[in-house]
Amino acid sequence: MSRPQRSPWLFVPSLYFAEGVPYILVNTVSVILYKKMGVDNASIALWTSLLYLPWVLKLLWGPLVDTRATKRAWILGTQAAQAACLAAVAAAIVAPGFFAWSLAVFTLAALVSATHDIAADGFYLHALDERAQAYFVGVRTMFYRGAMIFGSGLLVSVAGRLEGGPRGVAWAWSTVFAGAAVLYAGLWLYHRAVLPRPPTDVGVAADGALAGGPAGAGWLRIMADWLRQPRAGVIVAFILLYRLGEAMLLKLAAPFLLDGKEKGGLALTTQQVGFAYGTVGLSCLIVGGILGGWLIGRFGLRRMLWPLALALNVPHFAYLYLAWAQPGPAVAYPLVALEQLGYGLGTTAFMVVLMRVSRGEHRTSHFAIATGLMALGMMLPGMASGAIQTAVGYRAYFLLVLVCGLPGLALLPWLPRLEGESAGRASGSA
Repeated sequence: MSRPQRSPWLFVPSLYFAEGVPYILVNTVSVILYKKMGVDNASIALWTSLLYLPWVLKLLWGPLVDTRATKRAWILGTQAAQAACLAAVAAAIVAPGFFAWSLAVFTLAALVSATHDIAADGFYLHALDERAQAYFVGVRTMFYRGAMIFGSGLLVSVAGRLEGGPRGVAWAWSTVFAGAAVLYAGLWLYHRAVLPRPPTDVGVAADGALAGGPAGAGWLRIMADWLRQPRAGVIVAFILLYRLGEAMLLKLAAPFLLDGKEKGGLALTTQQVGFAYGTVGLSCLIVGGILGGWLIGRFGLRRMLWPLALALNVPHFAYLYLAWAQPGPAVAYPLVALEQLGYGLGTTAFMVVLMRVSRGEHRTSHFAIATGLMALGMMLPGMASGAIQTAVGYRAYFLLVLVCGLPGLALLPWLPRLEGESAGRASGSA
């Protein structure tokens, strides 16, 4: 018997919050954790950037998620596994040789999270029609980024408050990750109850490209199909370069805020860094995510791509100013919030582009290819960022961040016309 269709409001916000939590814990909160545990900038940037690798390589097992079991089943399985991974991180932090053990568990958490991303993004494409996909892109971006603020804001603030206790820094961070594990277990239970069962969400290998051949051959056919779209080379370059400046900024933003002024930083406390991202930044990020989705839905992706791309890159001037002036929290908070606003706007446009170049019966695998390339574009610059910053200092480094935004902007005129973007204003579609 068919079931009544459930409102996307019941599951899209929580699903993308669940997608964002492990990503931010693995890729950003780990940076703050290791900084507070005394690890140097170059080691932090190198090893935490390598944690991006599962998101880069997820395109290799995208067809497996696409064709074995339902996306709903993959979502629930990976969420249960992720709760266990976060509990293991909490134990590793207080263990002897914490750096190696925690990196190992973070790597496992990254693998599970990347697989969850494939399933969740594919489920989104199956559970919502094209118009709803465009409408909810701002919502999913908002809650995904809300999860990132929850991790880098609220959880970091709690850790900063606990660091001053008698048990020290390691115990404080272990407690925070244990709390995150409990929260994630709750998300798993919630999604067991509310996720719908879209009729197109089936896991059969006989539906086209994967039929009648080994998994590797099927993957190659899916990749070849994705690369046959118009101006595929421009699309690949755009995915790799659109967020190059942001990739350079991401790994060093928190160390910059935490480093002492004698090192060129702002000397903020852990709690102040959490406040900058989690309180002031959150409101601007919500506005950016919702506004970006509304603008694309109202005016179309083609008309809004330039303004939103500029919104992503221009606020990087804020960090250049902060590095030169080294002001106190009263100035740092609104400038960090401005960068968050721009990131929300620019990333919303980027994700719509990725959805528009992921089409056909294997759109889950196509989206995994696109987001895998996106992760590669974040990982490689991040790996080098710590060594570069150590060599040139924060002022020259943030100038380089601004320059790195130019290649992505230069590719905008060369993008092909993307499917669905010619719809008129009256229909409200992008």
